[in-house]
Amino acid sequence: MSTVDTAWLRMDSDGNQMMIVGVAMMSQPIALDGLKEALTTRFLAYSRFRSRVVSDLTGAWWQEQDVNLDDHVVNLRLHDARDGGCNKPALQGLVGRLSQQPLDPVLPLWQMHLVDNCVGEDGKVRQALIIRIHHCIADGVALVGVFMSMFGAHPDSQPHAPSEVAVEAAEENPWEQILLPITATTVKAIDISSAVWLKSIRLWTDMPQMVGRISHLGQTATKLALDAVKLTTMDSDSATRLKGKPNGRKHVAWSEPLPLSEVKAISKAYGCSINDVLMASVAGALRSYLRACGDTVDPACDVRVMVPVNLRKADGHEKLGNAFGLVPLVLPVGIEDPVARLREVRRRMDELKGGYTALVAMSVLGVLGATPKQVQNEIQNYFARKATAVMSNVPGPRTPLYLAGSQLDQVMFWVPQSGDIGIGVSILSYNGGVQFGIVTDDALARDPENIIRRFAPEFEKLVLLALMDEF
Repeated sequence: MSTVDTAWLRMDSDGNQMMIVGVAMMSQPIALDGLKEALTTRFLAYSRFRSRVVSDLTGAWWQEQDVNLDDHVVNLRLHDARDGGCNKPALQGLVGRLSQQPLDPVLPLWQMHLVDNCVGEDGKVRQALIIRIHHCIADGVALVGVFMSMFGAHPDSQPHAPSEVAVEAAEENPWEQILLPITATTVKAIDISSAVWLKSIRLWTDMPQMVGRISHLGQTATKLALDAVKLTTMDSDSATRLKGKPNGRKHVAWSEPLPLSEVKAISKAYGCSINDVLMASVAGALRSYLRACGDTVDPACDVRVMVPVNLRKADGHEKLGNAFGLVPLVLPVGIEDPVARLREVRRRMDELKGGYTALVAMSVLGVLGATPKQVQNEIQNYFARKATAVMSNVPGPRTPLYLAGSQLDQVMFWVPQSGDIGIGVSILSYNGGVQFGIVTDDALARDPENIIRRFAPEFEKLVLLALMDEF
């Protein structure tokens, strides 16, 4: 096991379990056998889903074993709501409890719950599939890709085993991943490959161009060093009720989808990215929640969120394991004006672009995985004290997907919070919609639904102000 994956394996604590948790809402019930068939052909094609984790003082490794899907798939039914209507709170409660229930260490570290009788806010009865996978197996980008591969583009699509090429690409030589924190940083920092070296040799007689290239490499190395210093010396963000030591009891909530087309239109209207609009909506929702709780929100109030950044090469194959770094984004929660808040988010996002903070953070994880666990805990808690939340934003499929004849209506996931971070925010787009999800710790916020219902109104403020500006 690579040192980066080992670092995630050892982050489990009483306050936070290192599991990626997802919820897929199916329009029609799927048979348990149909789910198991898809798991057999898709999930179990990858050895990590057939392997338990074995570790000793020297490190950790994967050990393949026979898999009984009855150990990994649980079928249950939600009780009807007292008024016979929506029982979404019961489903969210179940997801919250499972978010902190450890996976069985003698088995491969994943489990799914197929939940019947899920009555939504629209009165429609759906089936939910709750997925829990330990972060040491892979990060969110890779796991969303593997999970989505179980689905087809048509109702009559049948799951097919991935090609040998795809499996081999996902399970490449572990030594490459072990060295990834070093090699990725080096390649990114100096931005040269063997092809560039050959080109440089050909241009050797063109001394001015060579001098310019060398100067550029020096500037890049300096930027890398500065980003490393910023990451390790950043101040703590503002002290709010959302910041503190978690007790391990989790609460989960998610929104109904916003039309992605509207988000795109608003981003164009303000000359910013879709991500800027979504992040500004998150900042506004947190501000609104804190004020509703009676807290004074100072104009200088900032909430730092750690944002995962994918560092994989774009080769068409999603590799298992963890290949991402964390970038600290400071949300301007103290700014009251929604448009001014959006512009400040855009400015801060622009500052982060083109930097090497994510690469530095991944390198730190690689080093931590090779250090004694006590040292790792102390260092990760140091970084955790500097932030309030972890926030991820993953683009999903743009068209509807199907499994065993049933359409995937909605999908949401949460990445784990490490150290003493007790808040996780997730954004996922799928089939023309974008959803917000949040997980909170009982010690910090017991009412995540009170936060999640504020995302849409914050976005609608930007819509209204954009319309008013036009007229």
